[in-house]
Amino acid sequence: MAVLKTSLTVLVLAATALAALPKNGGLNDERPTYKDAENAVYAPVEPKLRSLWWDNVTSNTDSVWAEYPRPLLRRDTWANLNGVWEFQFAKSADEVSKPPVHTTLEQRILVPYCMESGLSGIAQQSQSFYSWYRTSFKVPKSFKKNVILHFAAVDYEATVFVNGKKVGTHTGGYDKFSFDVTKYINKAGSNELILFVYDPTDANGNRSIGKQRIIPSHIFYTPCSGIWQTVSLESVPASEHITDIDIRAGADGSLNATIATSKDKSKAPVKISILDPADNSKVLFATNGTANAPFSFKVDPAPQVWSPDTPNLYNVTVSVGHDVAHTYTGFRTIERKDVNGVQRFVLNGKPIFQFGPLDQGFWPDGLHSPPSYEAMVYDLKYLKNLGMNFLRKHIKVEPDLFYEAADKLGLLLMQDMPALNIAAVNDAEQTEFERQLDILFRAHTGFPSVASFVIYNEGWGQQHNAPEIHLTEKAREIVQGHQLVNSMSGWDDWAYQIYNVSVGDYQDNHHYSSPQCGTPFFSRASVPYDGVRIGFQGEFGGVGHNVSIEHLWNDAVAINAINETYEIDKTVDVWNYRALRVIEELREQTELFDCNGGVYTQTTDVEGEVNGFLTYDRAYSRVDEEKWKTMISRLYETFDKKVNGA
Repeated sequence: MAVLKTSLTVLVLAATALAALPKNGGLNDERPTYKDAENAVYAPVEPKLRSLWWDNVTSNTDSVWAEYPRPLLRRDTWANLNGVWEFQFAKSADEVSKPPVHTTLEQRILVPYCMESGLSGIAQQSQSFYSWYRTSFKVPKSFKKNVILHFAAVDYEATVFVNGKKVGTHTGGYDKFSFDVTKYINKAGSNELILFVYDPTDANGNRSIGKQRIIPSHIFYTPCSGIWQTVSLESVPASEHITDIDIRAGADGSLNATIATSKDKSKAPVKISILDPADNSKVLFATNGTANAPFSFKVDPAPQVWSPDTPNLYNVTVSVGHDVAHTYTGFRTIERKDVNGVQRFVLNGKPIFQFGPLDQGFWPDGLHSPPSYEAMVYDLKYLKNLGMNFLRKHIKVEPDLFYEAADKLGLLLMQDMPALNIAAVNDAEQTEFERQLDILFRAHTGFPSVASFVIYNEGWGQQHNAPEIHLTEKAREIVQGHQLVNSMSGWDDWAYQIYNVSVGDYQDNHHYSSPQCGTPFFSRASVPYDGVRIGFQGEFGGVGHNVSIEHLWNDAVAINAINETYEIDKTVDVWNYRALRVIEELREQTELFDCNGGVYTQTTDVEGEVNGFLTYDRAYSRVDEEKWKTMISRLYETFDKKVNGA
């Protein structure tokens, strides 16, 4: 009964919030208006805060996110479909049976930005949760063979039509999907692409939504619906083409590969060529295998290893029949190892202290969608410059180019599974969660920077019968020793509490503001450090500092919630003192106890949270750079002395 009442309350609140639309990412209720659909043009909606990249994006709408979106499976012949599309809200699910073929839609939206964002030009969520997208495209003359239509991410359910014909559907807001549209297109003329989207966020049911909420509240943020990553076309051979490249390389030069193709029963020959990083026209090593089946080989002598200090990457060419695709890899080995009686995170045979921020990945003008590649990489370069070697990607998945950038810069990543809502989960919802977990984990094993996966965060959507036990085994089957598994970040550690079983590679504590990392003391709802897993501080810090309105998310509800921050400091000098004080506690716990790393909350402010190194617009840094660099260096030095017995 309590669950039913809670669900009804959520629905009532959601209905109330929707009735107040337009809201979401817009500063006010002003939205573009047009004489009629034919005369509609794209116009950005003033957001509640602009990022530093607002002007560049809104003045160059023909070249938004122009980068090739799939660095682990790259082809030379492709076309980008980002830009201004037609858009309108739908009234109900019934409309999907009558797509608006040859019909101009009412509004214009800038793809690939969430419809709730200011950059999109819509800046509100559909009151029915249903929406239409429409555009047209011509197949480039260079496309001589079959044509694949790619969506890097659409939140949440998508139905795709090409030239009036239904091509397929997809469920899930964070994973990429594609369709072979060859038989639906006209290669000699214009083609009509229509997308029907459904995204209720948390209004009904329970699905992977991360921190999105229809009614944002302090640590929960404005939702993201619809297309939010790149849409593209690609030319592939008609006979057989590569659909996935799974390469996992070890520090000793060993390499495990599985090359999937469009014919999943095919045993076609595969050729893999690892290129010389000094001269990509030269092949460093080449070998052969069979499609759709795992095969292994060893590069001898072993290439240079990948690490935060030496982010060496090797370009790789993969050939199957007439298809040639490009990827890259980094040679590195990650282990959980007993080092002098303590469980440690070990990279390439050396224990490593992982330190960096909780990284939410939200933007004031794009929400889930970074304004541009430059903007997205700005955050990573900022962290690397401070001396951080790590970040925890918090219950959100980024564009693939984010992970490539981390690979190039040398940043270790702990990748969270996007969380379910904090509510009851039925069997069907659990099954869907597990299906998406399988897809998302598999999609990221090939990035050298991705060192660990998180299954659950603080018990959000976690059933009380310890599903982390079988999900940890599932995750281990996926990663095959190439990554570690953090089964529960923070709490609830039901396996430990109910069955006295230590599950996963990490014992991950959350505590604000002071850490409790691998220590002989703890607070609820965490559990005592067991010494069996890696002692790790999955969240701590969160020290806040309010700023002037020019750097705040200008929303009354968010501003009124600022005082919910774990701690508010009067000045930026006090903020630096307090933040560095709790990091010093982490250093002391590393020296005295069994601490292996920590996640400081957080990279940037987000909406009503004001505890970032950077403000939400990325325009102001609170960090005293010299002091922070010194402190971070001391963390690593203390850890090295500890593990080396000095």
